[in-house]
Amino acid sequence: MIKAPKLFLFVSCLLPSALYAQNFTIEQAMSAPFNSQLTAAPAKSRFAWISNRQGRRNVWVAIKNEDGKGYTATQITKYADDDGAEISGLAWTPDAEVVIYVRGGDAEFPEKPAPNPALISAGMEQQIWMVSAHGGEPHKLADGNAPAVSPAGDFLAYQLKGQIWGVSLKDQDAKPEQLLHTRGGASSLIWSPDGHCLAFVSERGDHSFIGVYLRETKTLRYMDPGTDHDAEPTWSPDSKSISFIRVPFSKHEAIFGPNRTGLPWSIRIADLENGKSHEIWRAQEGMGSVFHETESEHQLFWSGSRSIIFPWERDGWLHLYSVPESGGEAKLLTPGEFEVDSVTGSPDRKMIVYSSNQQDIDRRHIWKIDAVSGRLTELTRGEGIEMFPAVSGDGESIVVLHSDVRVPIRPALVQADGKLQDYKLQDLAPQAVPSSFPASSFVVPQQVIFSAADGLRIHGQLFLPKNAGDGRRHPAAIFFHGGSRRQMLLGWHYMQYYSNAYAMNQYLASQGYIVLAVNYRSGIGYGEEFREALKYGATGASEFNDVLGAGLYLRGRSDVDGAHIGVWGGSYGGYLTALALARASNLFAAGVDMHGVHDWNLELGNWLPTYDPAADPEAARIAWSASPMSSMSTWRSPVL
Repeated sequence: MIKAPKLFLFVSCLLPSALYAQNFTIEQAMSAPFNSQLTAAPAKSRFAWISNRQGRRNVWVAIKNEDGKGYTATQITKYADDDGAEISGLAWTPDAEVVIYVRGGDAEFPEKPAPNPALISAGMEQQIWMVSAHGGEPHKLADGNAPAVSPAGDFLAYQLKGQIWGVSLKDQDAKPEQLLHTRGGASSLIWSPDGHCLAFVSERGDHSFIGVYLRETKTLRYMDPGTDHDAEPTWSPDSKSISFIRVPFSKHEAIFGPNRTGLPWSIRIADLENGKSHEIWRAQEGMGSVFHETESEHQLFWSGSRSIIFPWERDGWLHLYSVPESGGEAKLLTPGEFEVDSVTGSPDRKMIVYSSNQQDIDRRHIWKIDAVSGRLTELTRGEGIEMFPAVSGDGESIVVLHSDVRVPIRPALVQADGKLQDYKLQDLAPQAVPSSFPASSFVVPQQVIFSAADGLRIHGQLFLPKNAGDGRRHPAAIFFHGGSRRQMLLGWHYMQYYSNAYAMNQYLASQGYIVLAVNYRSGIGYGEEFREALKYGATGASEFNDVLGAGLYLRGRSDVDGAHIGVWGGSYGGYLTALALARASNLFAAGVDMHGVHDWNLELGNWLPTYDPAADPEAARIAWSASPMSSMSTWRSPVL
């Protein structure tokens, strides 16, 4: 969570005390739960998700009422402490009666030691637990993460220290056992529909294999292994084949710099019986030759029309395409200048449901595709943000995570309105939002589009304080998100870090600031050319044009005090904050740089262990010149 004292100093540095107009605290602004990992049960009509209310993380479940009208949502775990223990890896048993989850550890980097910010004397471990969908006492299954329940519901496979382990779900006294001893690290565990085989990705550093563990014979096979990166295994409905993505090996890994073209990636299908694979489709050279994934659990979907649906950037926008299982040309399913985001399929494989910014580029809404006819249907619209759709096991209900300008992201049922032939959203757990949450006190951010210093058009969200029209000039604050593969939206964000940032921007507006959140180049949402901007990051810091453009835009407003413009952000946003202060202290009066990047030649080594600045002195020189440290001589503004 954002630490209030540091930003209070930022507030007092820029804001005359006479202008304070506080009507809620930061704690109140962050008091509503943040919800994530919406997961549909494979049977019945039940959904689970994780709720984080001020650091107290718990599992919630919504069960359809017996009369078929609406859902009842309840919290099924009772963790009462803000102890820093994450919950992740939600999974259901096939009968929809038990929820399995992971508690503790780092969900993003499970190989690292489990964080213990509460200094619990016994320490913290990453552990897999099971609990009844109706609540009760959880039962520990094993140490590990990434649980995968077998289709029969009798066995759980999971990861532990990069290896695959398993434990019985029928015998609570059963001890976990290591299923495989392999080189590299295992990930992406997925059972075949018949439950006989477990596919996974074997990570080997500069290449990866698709492996298959045959449960009955306890044997291992690799599907057409080579020297490329094979990933995203997905089973055919008959359990006889596996589709996967192959990304060709490259000596040059591009990171924090544009990666527009490369050796084209492909989709292959492997035969389980002999392990051989054949290519059914290959990306064309040029635009779209580099694979870019959606924010989804899976990237490939076998449809009921004997085709495979997948994401591709052929026209510079991330869209869904389909290709016959037998191979052939790819058919565009989602045409237009917008980005497809999170994608899922219905259990019967007849429907694809996804979120996108179609017709509303600074928000997200839900659409569905008939996998047979290709017909598109818009499910949500308006001033909200809808993400991460989930389809119930019986195929009758669609639930999404949604937010708006007032309330953070929470689960809601997408309901058909027969009279209007439209759809509406019904919150599943409105009782989870505290009555003291100051939703009505928040301002409505406005979409603004301004010119960067080099003329590129940049999107942002402008938060005007309630006294913005009083004729006075107000102090201003600019927020830069991290990533940089992120996009701030016109409402509460679907990622917790940026949900907190949205709350902070609302708080700053309540203090009398005019706040601008900037969607700078190299972020998502505006197409491949914007995301893979030339000379961005370590290859030239071209985003500084957007930083400068944001400052000049605010200084040019009649309601902004040009002498009191501050900047803040974390990670990549901390980098741009430092860059703003180092290169333009005459424009930016102060800043808060949270865990930012200050020397690219050091940062690149954190992500690419083999990075050696001496190997390419010219690239290292450019990386240094793109770093805030190279401009220390002109840095005059105070910074935290």
